[in-house]
Amino acid sequence: MLTSMMRAWTLLDHGDPDKVLAIQERPVPIPDAGQVLIRVEGFGLNYADVMAVKDLYREAPPLPSILGYEVVGLVEKVGAGAPMALVGKRVVAMTRFGGYAEYALTDHRALAEVPLDAPLGEVAALATQGCTAWYAARVLCPLRKGERVLVHSAAGGVGQLLVQLALQSGCIVFALASGHEKVEYLRGLGVQYPIDRSSENYERAIDRLLGKERLDVSFNAVGGSTYPKDMRLVGSGGRIVLYGGSERGRLKPFGSLRFVWRMGIQLPILLMMKSRSVLGINMLRIAEHKPSLLAECLSEVATAYAKGHLLPRVHAEFAAKELPKAMAALDRGGTIGKVVVRW
Repeated sequence: MLTSMMRAWTLLDHGDPDKVLAIQERPVPIPDAGQVLIRVEGFGLNYADVMAVKDLYREAPPLPSILGYEVVGLVEKVGAGAPMALVGKRVVAMTRFGGYAEYALTDHRALAEVPLDAPLGEVAALATQGCTAWYAARVLCPLRKGERVLVHSAAGGVGQLLVQLALQSGCIVFALASGHEKVEYLRGLGVQYPIDRSSENYERAIDRLLGKERLDVSFNAVGGSTYPKDMRLVGSGGRIVLYGGSERGRLKPFGSLRFVWRMGIQLPILLMMKSRSVLGINMLRIAEHKPSLLAECLSEVATAYAKGHLLPRVHAEFAAKELPKAMAALDRGGTIGKVVVRW
């Protein structure tokens, strides 16, 4: 029997997760037309959540709010127009926030059925991070065999999947990470050139490895000062795909201003003259304006996972009461793969 109340982690203010997040009792939401209600087994964390807690993410909902981009759980109820066949299915779903709760709503197109015995952390990684990687490397910027591809934050949730997709495409991969453990993980995936950016200047290292050649693609989740470096490393016909700005969270004071200043100004005429492209990804915008494309990406990712073609690594699974601890772990940057929280 469906209960009328649920627990939800609520963001009450901005600052330290230990101080601004609290578990509250909230009414269980009711699905509107086209929506489904999911009883949440667990939810994934993304760096955008960390940015939202710090008040550095403009897409975040107004306070008090329930964050969370993705959930795994059982469909309990559907709204008008949503398929009744979904009821009782275990799914991974993307949510427009609201995921840090025992029940969550989503559009019926923003989910994919997953096996009952599939590990929580692995299937949670298929949503925001899996769709971002798939959209980047298969839809927006399809990779070609032999291309030289740079992946920033390559041991992170999106990065590890981009690495796998690039290797499957027959690309030569330059993967950036900080620390020996992450570099060895990437080497184990088959990365030809894993680079420890904590111990060497990655721009010089890539220059040395490339010789007279240039990169074809850079997948960049960092932004800031890394963007002009990418511009120098990418050659004619090259593409830079921006899907995050993690450097912004580390710049204090005046973080936003310094972040933009470090990226610099790029004149479109120069992109044309050098035949280079800069592409941006915000999966929230895709979900809002192209839900059928989101559904396609999530379906493809779930299928690739089921066939063993995508293997998300899970860094850690935390109990629900440990959400602030989980968020702190993600913020420190020492994680390899997905961070997930279980109710």
